[in-house]
Amino acid sequence: MCRSPRPTLFLLILLVVAACTDRSATPVRPDALEVGTPFTIFAASSRAQEPDGSFGFRRSDRLSYLELTVSIPPAHHSGDLVFGYADPDPRREFTLARQESFASDKDFLARINQALRQRPAEEREVTLFVPGFNSTQTESAFRGAQMAYDIGVPSLFALYSWPSRGKALSYAYDNDSVLFARDGLEKMLRDMSRTSASRVLLVAHSMGSLLVMETLRQIDQKDPGWPARNLAGVVLISPDLDIQVFRSQVLGLSEVPEPFVLLTSRRDRILNLSARLRGTVVQNRLGNISDESEIADLPIELIDTTAFSGGGADPHFLPATSPALLSILSEARQVGATLGEERVTLSSAITGRTSSSHSAIMIELSPDGVVPR
Repeated sequence: MCRSPRPTLFLLILLVVAACTDRSATPVRPDALEVGTPFTIFAASSRAQEPDGSFGFRRSDRLSYLELTVSIPPAHHSGDLVFGYADPDPRREFTLARQESFASDKDFLARINQALRQRPAEEREVTLFVPGFNSTQTESAFRGAQMAYDIGVPSLFALYSWPSRGKALSYAYDNDSVLFARDGLEKMLRDMSRTSASRVLLVAHSMGSLLVMETLRQIDQKDPGWPARNLAGVVLISPDLDIQVFRSQVLGLSEVPEPFVLLTSRRDRILNLSARLRGTVVQNRLGNISDESEIADLPIELIDTTAFSGGGADPHFLPATSPALLSILSEARQVGATLGEERVTLSSAITGRTSSSHSAIMIELSPDGVVPR
C-alpha cells in the first residue's frame, strides 16, 4: 500500500508560497544599531554584485570581500530568526546595519588579522559558515549570526556566500552553483589559513555540505593532507548528501579532519522531499540517515538530534532553531574551552555515555541528556 502523498504535497505548497515572496530587498539600516546588538561577519561571496550594491544569484568568477554588521533585535529569543525584507523593524527583526567592501583579498585579510588581535588570545579563532539551498546572501548572514549568537560562539565569524538563487523551486540551479562555487570556497579556506587565527572550524548546512565535501576533496587531491593540517574540525548540519556519495568523498581524502561531526534528524522532512525529487528512498540522505552501519567505518561523530524536533523547531536546522539543543551545544562549547584541547570531540564535551561502531562515534541526544544508540 502506498503512503499518503499529503506530507509531500504540503511541503510543495509551502515552497510555492515562499517562492512568491520578494527576498531580494534587504536594505542597509545603520540606525538599527541604535536599538540592536551588533554582530560582525567577514564574508567572501562568489555572487555577482548588482547595480544597487546587493549580491544576488548571478555567479561571479571573482570573489567579493565584505564586512557585514548584523543588528540582533532586543526582542530576540534563542532559536528564533525573525527578519523583514524591504522595510525591516530593527526592534524585533534581524537587520543588516552595515556592509563594507574590500578592494582586495589582501585588504580583507589585513582587516581580519586586525579583528583577531583585538580579541583575547583564547578567542582568536575563525568559524567559517557555508549556508545551504534556497538562501540569499543576507538571509545566510542572519542565520549564521543567530546561530553563533545563541550558542555563544566566541570565535570570529566568517561566511562563504555561494550563488544560491534563493528560490524554493530552483533546486537544479543551486546544485549547479555548488559545483561552480568550489574554487571560491577553496580560495577562502586557503585565505583563512593565512590569517593569524589559531584555529579554523568549518561549518556547513544542508546543500552547503555537498559544497564543503567537494571542496575538501578538491584541495586534498592537489595537496594531500591539507584539510586535516589546516582545519580544527568540520561540522555538517542536516547534510543534503547522498550517503554513498559522502562515503566516496570521505574515502577520497588522504586524511580526514578531526573532529568530523554530522548533526542529523530522522524527522527532517526537507531531506525527505529532496530524496523524493531524486526518485530515491527517503533515508538515502545523510542528514536523515536511519542505518548508521552504512558509515560506521568512517572516522566521524554522528549526533542524532531527532528528539528535539518538536515544539516548533525546524528539523532541517535544529542546531539553530531548538532552544534546548542550543543550550546543550553552548554547554558543550564551554566544556571544550575548559578542557583546552586543540581538537575537542563533541562526545568528550557532552556529559553522558556514547556508543561506537568501528571508527564512528554515534550519539543520540535528548533534552534530558545523552542516550546511547
